[in-house]
Amino acid sequence: MHRIATVWTKLAARVRGLRTQLRLCLRMSVAAVLTYVLSQALHLPLPLWAVLTAVIVTQMSVGKSLKATVDYMEGTLGGAVYSGIIGALFPQPGGILTPLTLAIAVAPLALLAATSSRFAAAPFTAVMVLLIPSMTHVSPVYSAFYRVVEVALGCVVALGVSFFVLPERAHSLVLRSAARMLKLMGRVLPEIVAGLKEKQDFTKIARIQNGIGAAFIDLNATAAEARRERVPYLYAEPDPQPLVDTLLRLRHDLVMIGRASVSPFSSAFLERLGEPIAELGVAAAEYLCGSGAAIEARRPPPPLARFEAALAAYTAAFAASRRDGLTRALSAKAAEQVFALGFAVEQLHRNFMDLQCCSNQIACVYKVRVPAETGTADRARGSN
Repeated sequence: MHRIATVWTKLAARVRGLRTQLRLCLRMSVAAVLTYVLSQALHLPLPLWAVLTAVIVTQMSVGKSLKATVDYMEGTLGGAVYSGIIGALFPQPGGILTPLTLAIAVAPLALLAATSSRFAAAPFTAVMVLLIPSMTHVSPVYSAFYRVVEVALGCVVALGVSFFVLPERAHSLVLRSAARMLKLMGRVLPEIVAGLKEKQDFTKIARIQNGIGAAFIDLNATAAEARRERVPYLYAEPDPQPLVDTLLRLRHDLVMIGRASVSPFSSAFLERLGEPIAELGVAAAEYLCGSGAAIEARRPPPPLARFEAALAAYTAAFAASRRDGLTRALSAKAAEQVFALGFAVEQLHRNFMDLQCCSNQIACVYKVRVPAETGTADRARGSN
């Protein structure tokens, strides 16, 4: 029984981890079946294209489905109108002019599709409009008209399903992506800071930074989908752009800290600054992971007290080192490294305050009570 319970727990956790993908599977299946049924009821000549359209434009989120629908309809309408005109001017399906007609129709549309991805469906539509008449013995204009009708039906059904059948909001995906990125930065920050104490593998650090960069690219793409969703939905949601901008600046902070950590500090500096730097790294990592968990749960952010105390201790230790003349004995490269780290942690503090504001706004929108005081960061922000 214990083994069965363990297997069931793992399976349930796996299913919960794939809930977004399972929702997409259900929406796509419903869209395909519903489109086919409506195509048969409307007696469309080729239900295949309507069903294919519904499957193509049903995407992971409502915002992505909106973009896919608009782009696919623009490409189809443009390709159908243009190829229908070409087919009417050269009405010889299956004749010797068919290759020339195809070239005249496809070449400009291919150039348009290469220029703008919104018209990616235009060349494909032109081929269908011009060649289907030779198989079904209808006119190109008739073929173009029903091509638009079939695609419109598929788009309408897919969009309706995306809105009403277990809809996956891109805004929720943004918060999940932001949480994953913050937790990733929190996990890798101690490894980056460790380069100030001992020599680190540069390839490993570069791989860590590239992983954070890839996470931000995914977040930025999802945020673009979330911005499209703000139009059709009537209730207000926070603009994801401030959160995206803050995470981009935090990513830059980690890059600066990584550059300052390419080689260890001198033993004299580590004797004074080793413990404050270690505590600063742990506190920053703790705040990043805590902020990620807070955003994912739509709750207020953790307090900044530990990080601010660690920053104050580091600043005091660094000031004491300067008073004792340790910085005067540094080489130009070592001095640049020390001051770059100081600048990076100050920027990190400012961006933590911005992150706290974003987290508070998300918590307020989702009706989670925000404490009156969440740390000196919010008080400083309010005084400004």
